[in-house]
Amino acid sequence: MTASTTTTNKPGGLRRVVSASMAGTVVEWYEFFLYASAATLVFNLIFFPQTDDPLVPILSAFATYSVGFVARPLGGIVFGHFGDKYGRKRLLQLAIVMVGAATFLMGCLPTFDQVGFLAPALLVILRFVQGFAVGGEWGGGVLLVAEHSPDRSRGFWSSFPQAAVPIGNLLATIVLLILSSTLPEDQFLGWGWRVAFWLSVVIVIIGYYIRTRIDDAPIFQEVKAEVAESKAQSYGVFEVLRRYPRGVLTAMGLRFGENIMYYLVVTFSITYLATQHGYDTASILRFMLAAHVLHMLVVPCVGYLSDRVGRRPLSGIGAVLAAGWGFVAFPMFDTENPAIIIAAVCLGLVIHSFMYAPQPAIMAEMFPTRMRYSGVSFGYQVTSILAGSLAPIIAVALLSATGSSVSIAIYLACAAAVTLVAVLVMRETKGTSLRDVDEEDRQRLVAERGES
Repeated sequence: MTASTTTTNKPGGLRRVVSASMAGTVVEWYEFFLYASAATLVFNLIFFPQTDDPLVPILSAFATYSVGFVARPLGGIVFGHFGDKYGRKRLLQLAIVMVGAATFLMGCLPTFDQVGFLAPALLVILRFVQGFAVGGEWGGGVLLVAEHSPDRSRGFWSSFPQAAVPIGNLLATIVLLILSSTLPEDQFLGWGWRVAFWLSVVIVIIGYYIRTRIDDAPIFQEVKAEVAESKAQSYGVFEVLRRYPRGVLTAMGLRFGENIMYYLVVTFSITYLATQHGYDTASILRFMLAAHVLHMLVVPCVGYLSDRVGRRPLSGIGAVLAAGWGFVAFPMFDTENPAIIIAAVCLGLVIHSFMYAPQPAIMAEMFPTRMRYSGVSFGYQVTSILAGSLAPIIAVALLSATGSSVSIAIYLACAAAVTLVAVLVMRETKGTSLRDVDEEDRQRLVAERGES
């Protein structure tokens, strides 16, 4: 075995793997962000009974939105288990088909006026399927790249699937912006929004095809054969929790503040601008458009820096800055100056990049190959229940109860503090060889057998 984890010997092999991972991630997050935007702009109006308080149906829409986050860890556990057993590629192909089918069917749903409470019930079921598939997507997608990447540049290459998230968000924003700008409001609410969901089929077909053109990393194929020969080695979420609880807890801590900040920036900001300052759909989507472009460009740059200066310093800087963003951003929103509003959103996503871009490399370097999919997916996705799923709901409730954005800023600062603690207790993993991680795991197994 070589000292460095290498990719396939075929020309352009690593770039092809990166493209395959990004293609699927773009699909997943086009559809995930489409739902997030529609929850505020459309679903609260057509899938739920209306009240005098505009925040009440929005809370109902966000409640169905949170169902996807509850499903994500379940998807991470199931996909992680079978992904560690059979390979990353097969599970990623399944994930993209599942989320595509669920999103297309969302575009076919009847409204509350047509079928009553059956409408939100069907929405919840499809949201669960969507979240389940996304829960399996992230871990497999980033590991496909991380396990092919050279040790010295893993932070850079594995950040590209992260950059695909704003690309997916960007596509969803563009589609919604075109539809909402060109159609009268009654037509957009009646059928226009459905077109955005149906268009996902095109992206799914492209993403699925690209994923048929790549293979699992050599290091995974080697470990898969080794596990099959040795009854002493196992995989799955229970194995990773038993042997690497610190890694799982650290991954959850790193994810906590980052995840909450992201959904406050890209989801709650829409609600805040719409309900507090009366901005229309098209104006808000234009603000988000600029921010997603910047986010897409910054993430790989931060990934590159993480290979040079380390994962911990950048993650720590992001956590510290995130703690202060809310105290600065909401007053910027309150100016009602479009340029200042765009600057606030862009600032939030740049800060988010410092925590977000290094995560795939950090988490891949925490766990051995035989249980890496399970460890990464569990640590990453379980946190989404307490973080991203509740962030818009908590923010809306705080705004409704206090009438002030200061309480929301304090909430974000507390979440960022949790991530900062995780950064301080984690070890620096820059340049770590995945083969060395596997060898250390083997030595632990040998020692256990010797003691027994």
